[in-house]
Amino acid sequence: MHTKASILVVDDEPDLLENIVLALDAEGYQVHSAPDGLQALAKLESEDIDLILADIAMPNMNGYQLYQKVRENPEWLFVPFIFLTARGLNTDIDYGRELGVDDYIIKPVRVAELFSAVKGRLRRARELEETLMHQATSRAEPPEYINIGNLHIDLNQHKVWLNNEEIKLSAKEFLLLACLAENPGSVLSPQELVKTTHNLTANSSEATTLLGPLLHSLRRKLGFDIGDTGFIENVRSVGYRLLLPNY
Repeated sequence: MHTKASILVVDDEPDLLENIVLALDAEGYQVHSAPDGLQALAKLESEDIDLILADIAMPNMNGYQLYQKVRENPEWLFVPFIFLTARGLNTDIDYGRELGVDDYIIKPVRVAELFSAVKGRLRRARELEETLMHQATSRAEPPEYINIGNLHIDLNQHKVWLNNEEIKLSAKEFLLLACLAENPGSVLSPQELVKTTHNLTANSSEATTLLGPLLHSLRRKLGFDIGDTGFIENVRSVGYRLLLPNY
C-alpha cells in the first residue's frame, strides 16, 4: 500500500467520478471529490491536498479556470495538477501545456495509466520539495554549481547540461535559465528576469515582450516542442518558474 497521499478528483460525471475515487482508494490513497471547480476550491481550502485530477468541461468553473485559480495561490503552487478529459484534440492539449499543467489523461480512463501518472507526479513533487529544502540550507555561500534533477549548471564557466548532454546557450539564455534555477519553484516576475537578462528596468508588458523570444529559443534548445513549456512554467499574470526537470 502507498503512503496516504491525498488526492482531489474533480468531475461532473457521477459514475466516472465514483469509479476513479474507488480505484484510488483501493490503492491506499486518501481521496476527496468535487463535481465542479468551485466546490474543488472549497475542498482545497479545507483539506491538505497532494495532487489534483480534474476534468476540463464542467459547470460553474471549468478545469482551465480551476487550474488558474490553483496556481494563483502560493500555498498550492507545488500541487501537481492533471487534466482528466475526453478531449483528445492537440489544440486542447497544447493549450493546457501552455498554461503549465503537469499531465493529461484521456477518457476513457485506463486504470494502469491513471496509477502511473499519479505515482509519477507525486514522486516529482516530493523530489522538488527535497531539492528546495536542500538549496535553502546551502545558501550561506554563492554556489558554483546548480543541480536540479537532470539539469546541471556551471555558473563559473556558463555551461549547462541536461540528461548529461551539454546544451549550448547564448549569454542571455544562460542568464535566464540560471536565474530561474537559483530560485527553483519560485515565481519570478518578467521585470525581475529582464533586469537579470537585459540589465533593464521595464514594466510588465515591456518585460514580457523582451522575454518572449528568449523563452522560446531556450525551450527549443532544451528539447521541448513548440507549445510545450517544458519545466519552465508560465504562471499566468504573475511570471515564470522552474519546475523539477526529471524525465
